Amino acid sequence: MSQQIKEKKSDSASALENPEVLVEKLSSFEYYLEKHSKQIGILVAAIAVVIGGFFGYRWYVSSENEEAQKQMFSAVYFFEADSLKKALNGDGPSIGLLKIAEDYGHTKAGKLAKFYIGSIYLKQAKYQDAIDNLKAYDSDDLLINPRANCLIGDAYLELNDLEPALQYYKKAALHAPNKFFSPRYLMKAALVQELLKNYSDAVNTYDQVIQKYNDSQESADAKKLRARLEQMLPSAN
Repeated sequence: MSQQIKEKKSDSASALENPEVLVEKLSSFEYYLEKHSKQIGILVAAIAVVIGGFFGYRWYVSSENEEAQKQMFSAVYFFEADSLKKALNGDGPSIGLLKIAEDYGHTKAGKLAKFYIGSIYLKQAKYQDAIDNLKAYDSDDLLINPRANCLIGDAYLELNDLEPALQYYKKAALHAPNKFFSPRYLMKAALVQELLKNYSDAVNTYDQVIQKYNDSQESADAKKLRARLEQMLPSAN
């Protein structure tokens, strides 16, 4: 096998050293290009279109996102000022979150508008609308993503739909766990577990708060609630 490889290498080397062989190979290649020039031209043009389209789309989305961010400024101001109708619909000179989500939904700012819309609908007790918009928010942001999941859990809890509420509280707690927000999300999960009468699960969730986030504000409450549940467990089982 090694002998064959050596022979092939030797043939290749001799071909490169022989001008006549090299000219013959180049001529064949030129003939191939000439014969298939139309197909090759189409292929090159198609590749250029794809590459140009990719960078063109990225530039378009980037410019659209910048415009959406400008539009978001007033809407977020109204949201923080609790002027929820203006935040949703705008005030005339500036458009609101609903229009931003509609016109710029493919941008990061447009997706963020969905988060704000869902938050507003939750405040307005439009729970299903809140769920739909919060689920439409699509991002891996380490703070907003778990916050959105928590709000979805809140909306399901208000609808007394406990299983999905628990699911989203858990998702909120497990996404980029941290001592500032995860204990709060776990406490909400434990509350739903109690409502479902899953007392053992609730005890385990309180344990997570106590063990993982012992220096958090929620830890003291978790200890009290865990002790209360432990007294209930014999009668509950």
